[in-house]
Amino acid sequence: MIDKIELDCGVLRVQDRILINEMNEGALLDVETNRRILKIGTEIFENEVFGYISHRVNSYAVNPMVYRDSAEHPLLKAIAVVSQSEMRRENARIEQQFYTNRNSFKIFSTLEEAMDWMKEVIGSYSKEKSFSE
Repeated sequence: MIDKIELDCGVLRVQDRILINEMNEGALLDVETNRRILKIGTEIFENEVFGYISHRVNSYAVNPMVYRDSAEHPLLKAIAVVSQSEMRRENARIEQQFYTNRNSFKIFSTLEEAMDWMKEVIGSYSKEKSFSE
């Protein structure tokens, strides 16, 4: 499995059915870029459910419409935003309002916390699938 993908706007890491995105300084996460990222997740995880972590080590812009678009993706089951900056976490709280479905969206200060939570969420879908078979 691929564990690192270089994009023109940043780096996408793959781990445990989780995409971890680190955007470049000053980049824009728009709907088109978001769709490319979701397509990569669908292909890499072979149509299995997955999660997405935005690891905000750099300052960049997010078109909040990406969350409406993401909410419609049938395999994306959770989104986490990670930043040590209180201001960036506050921005994520505003962005969270655009994520309009029942899937989970949480904000964390550390990548480790986000990974632990994400593994739990994704794992719960695996259990549901095995119970329903």
